[in-house]
Amino acid sequence: MVAVMTKDEGEKLFRLIDANLNRLKEGIRVVEDCQRYIFDNKNLTKKLKSIRHKARVENFQEFLKHRDIVGDVAKSTTKSEKNRDNIDDVLIANIKRAEESARVLEESFKLLDSSKAKDFKLIRYELYDIEKSIWQN
Repeated sequence: MVAVMTKDEGEKLFRLIDANLNRLKEGIRVVEDCQRYIFDNKNLTKKLKSIRHKARVENFQEFLKHRDIVGDVAKSTTKSEKNRDNIDDVLIANIKRAEESARVLEESFKLLDSSKAKDFKLIRYELYDIEKSIWQN
């Protein structure tokens, strides 16, 4: 079932999806590169890369068309985002960023494509599992 939305609501939803696809992939990439280059963890690197590649949507250009960086009301960086004290802080910030974005995508796609919503739910749970693995090592 696809939700009935006005054109403006649909465009704003596409903007929300575009932003969160970027956040999801960026967060995963940071954690992936830390596991690869800092911890030499081949297994987690491989899992993260696989998840990042799953985080795709068809017709991404349709979402990209609605990107509005100039009009973003919250694009300025918060104080907590400007500082990290150690690599653990980097990992925590980015795994959480990815998990949160996967949740937003899951909820957003419930309005457009329930199978895609399920895909992002699975990604979110895979990230939860990886997060646990990181802190158990």
